[in-house]
Amino acid sequence: MIKLFKNRWFLVTILALTWGSSFILIKKTLVAFSPYEIGAIRVAVSGLILAYLGIPALKKMPLKTLFWVAIAGFFGNFLPMFLFPIAQQKVSSSLAGILDSLVPIFVLIFGFFFFGIRSRLSQVLGAIIGFVGAASLIYFSEANTEGSQFWYAMLIVLAGGSYAMNALVIKEKIPGLTSIDLTAAVFTFWAVPSLVILYFTGIFENFEMTPERSEALGYLSFLTIFGTAIAMLLYYKLIQNTTPVFASSVSYLLPVVAVIWGVLDGEKFTVWYIFGAVLILIGIYLIREKKINPKLVQR
Repeated sequence: MIKLFKNRWFLVTILALTWGSSFILIKKTLVAFSPYEIGAIRVAVSGLILAYLGIPALKKMPLKTLFWVAIAGFFGNFLPMFLFPIAQQKVSSSLAGILDSLVPIFVLIFGFFFFGIRSRLSQVLGAIIGFVGAASLIYFSEANTEGSQFWYAMLIVLAGGSYAMNALVIKEKIPGLTSIDLTAAVFTFWAVPSLVILYFTGIFENFEMTPERSEALGYLSFLTIFGTAIAMLLYYKLIQNTTPVFASSVSYLLPVVAVIWGVLDGEKFTVWYIFGAVLILIGIYLIREKKINPKLVQR
């Protein structure tokens, strides 16, 4: 079992299944909770659970490392947690998963402009093909119909860019931290502002446990524990053992899982979903690293 968790493709598969399911869970949770409550609860509860590891980790960090941990946490563990539920008030869970597949594109762009990282031609080609697959899905989905909520969809794109910056900061600025310390530290750090946001939502004063809210709370609990804390731990491990480009390629599998859940929930499905999914899988094949440079691997 331990060997499995060291296998990069096993981690990609687990993350794809977990995060691909998060979009339908957010949709179900929005029935009884506001987007700000969902985002704040995910971060705050994860931070409180991991605080016994996060507080010691934060205390022993140099100021420079603490700065980059805070930056990484903002882009990967704080901002997207609010962007997704806000967007999914108007965007279907399937389309949200599709748009999230753009993360590797942002990794290549941000990596080049902000960190001077050069990618192989095959990786660039794979990213482009994956983007074309995602774009075809978007074009032939409800995002291209009259009255579509374009700006809500753009919040998903912004979240994708945020995840890309998170991956790059972790790999380039704080490569020495273990995945456990890093996960615990970022959630512990951002739990405080999340609790403040949660307080101002009025949830502590107006909370009432109805059957509808009880069911939504079950979805939110699963989303918080597995889709947030545990999934981010595995994701950080994947980043440290590979590269940001490979780690972000998990986003190419998310649309497949998200669309399956969406179809089961009665959302729209067309042949273009299959076409786009095939292109996305081709992109994954091209973007993968055949060999990992031992100097890039963090033990």
